[in-house]
Amino acid sequence: MNSRENKLKAFDRLLTIMDELREQCPWDKKQTMESLRHLTIEETYELGDAILDNNLEEIKKELGDVLLHIVFYSKIGSETDEFDIADVCNSICDKLVDRHPHIYGDVVVDNEEDVKRNWEKLKLKEGKSSVLEGVPNSLPALVKANRIQDKVAGVGFDWEEPNQVWEKVEEELIEFKQEVKNNNKDGMENEFGDVLFSLVNYARFLNINPENALERTNKKFSKRFQYLESKAKTINKNLKDMTLNEMDIFWEEAKKI
Repeated sequence: MNSRENKLKAFDRLLTIMDELREQCPWDKKQTMESLRHLTIEETYELGDAILDNNLEEIKKELGDVLLHIVFYSKIGSETDEFDIADVCNSICDKLVDRHPHIYGDVVVDNEEDVKRNWEKLKLKEGKSSVLEGVPNSLPALVKANRIQDKVAGVGFDWEEPNQVWEKVEEELIEFKQEVKNNNKDGMENEFGDVLFSLVNYARFLNINPENALERTNKKFSKRFQYLESKAKTINKNLKDMTLNEMDIFWEEAKKI
């Protein structure tokens, strides 16, 4: 692996290239924080895909793309003397030191849960009026549910045992089924949301990341369906012209691959 000196040289090289691109490249010159935002989100999702695929080569590349965006934002910030990359680095360093008093202070912790509880308490001391302030509004709903539950659990608002959470899942399912029976559209949507929220909570107790779990299923389903499509082509049939039984034969084949 690279030495600390080589790591710093590589980062310095990136900063130099960013300076040159911002000054000389027509596309880079016109970018703003707002124009980069959607690209940053896209790059983050691409990194997430690479992680789920356990593709280390792609993870390395996507991390580079995300790092470029951090440097890009910092460069734009420096042009108006608001902040630069050093301020960004020092800001996170200061935060890490302040929020790890068990490392840089005299606080004693016994386990990971103690660390998480201290973290949320420290954030409230920093002036936040709610532990939920750190949950971005723009997060996808499934991710947001997981973060909300994680945040409130950090201050002790949580179930004690996994079986209690599963009982809540079953309770919500019963309520959802009742709204389906009543054909109440608003009621069905509300109760379906409660079912999902309680399932996310149960996943948290089992140390399962619900977003990762669902995305793995998305990928698995897509792969199997694409196999089904390819097999249909080999027999010169359109899926819409095949019976479910015919499609199921190929689906079962796909599950064995």
